[in-house]
Amino acid sequence: MICLKSERELETMDRANALVHRVLRAVEEAAGPGISTGELDKLAEEMIRADGGIPAFKGYRGFPATLCTSVNDVIVHGIPKSKHRLRSGDLVSVDCGVLLDGFYGDAAVTFGVGTVNPEAQRLMEVTRKCLDDAVAAVKPEGRLGDVGAAVQVRAEEAGFGVVREFVGHGIGRALHEEPQVPNYGKPGHGQRLKPGLVIAIEPMITGGSWRVSIDDDGWTARTEDGRLAAHFECSVAVTAGGRRVLGLEESIHA
Repeated sequence: MICLKSERELETMDRANALVHRVLRAVEEAAGPGISTGELDKLAEEMIRADGGIPAFKGYRGFPATLCTSVNDVIVHGIPKSKHRLRSGDLVSVDCGVLLDGFYGDAAVTFGVGTVNPEAQRLMEVTRKCLDDAVAAVKPEGRLGDVGAAVQVRAEEAGFGVVREFVGHGIGRALHEEPQVPNYGKPGHGQRLKPGLVIAIEPMITGGSWRVSIDDDGWTARTEDGRLAAHFECSVAVTAGGRRVLGLEESIHA
C-alpha cells in the first residue's frame, strides 16, 4: 500500500533527512587514509543519537551497523569493520538511515579517499548526475518509469552498468515502503506520482557489468566482474507544485 504524507509529516521527514545529510557530510570529512570504516560508523552513531535519532539500519533484518560502507567494487550493504582501514585511491559509498520522531530519513553519497583515478572520478560524477536527472523527473502526475529511465539513459550513455537487483523505495513511517523505484524503466510507464508520495531514489551504477555477487556474510553486494561501483541517494517528496528534496535547502518546482 502506498502511503501519502501530509505537510506536517513531510516537515518531520525533512528533519530526519537533514540529520542524515549532516552525518554524511561529517563522515566524508572524517574519511581519510588510515581511518577505519568502523571508526566512521561510531562517529555516525554518536551524531545520530546526540540529535535524538535512532540509527535506522542497526539491527534492521540483522544488519550489524549504523552505516553501510561500500568500498571500491562493493555496490551496497558493506559492513563497517575496525580492521578495514581506508587507503588513498579508494572509492567509498556511504549509506545512512535515521528514525526521528516516528519517521525515517535515508540518503547516500560516494566520495574518493585522497586522489582517485580518472575512471573512478568519472563514475562518481556520472552517478551523481544520474541522481540529479532522476530527481528532476519527479513531478505530480508523472510516472515512476520517468525516474528510472532518467538514471538508465545517463548511465548507459556513459558506458556504465545499471544495477537491477537493488532498487530505491518509498519511505515514511517505515524505512522501506511501496513503491519500489528501479533505476531503469520506460518514460510514461509505471506508478503515477501523487502529491504526498515520498521516494528514496538511489542510483547504483557500476564501471562494467550490472550483475551482482553476494559475500558469505549475506550482506556485502559486489560487482560480479570486480569493477568499481558508486551509489548516491536522497529522499524526494512529490508536492502539488513539483518536488522537494528532503533534508536539503532545496525545494524544486516544475
